[in-house]
Amino acid sequence: MAVPKKKKSQSRRDMRRAHHDKRSAPTLVACPNCQERVRSHHVCPACGHYKGREVITIAQE
Repeated sequence: MAVPKKKKSQSRRDMRRAHHDKRSAPTLVACPNCQERVRSHHVCPACGHYKGREVITIAQE
């Protein structure tokens, strides 16, 4: 069984674990129907369109 020859320092241990906590903001694209910012591959909450066709109906105010 492999055993480490030297103890990893706390700094190196923390650097190894550091990338698990980083979360980036979701990528937003413009809806081709209403130009509202929406996540990729999701139905637009403003107009209800996805891939050029209406998937859900949105109540008009």
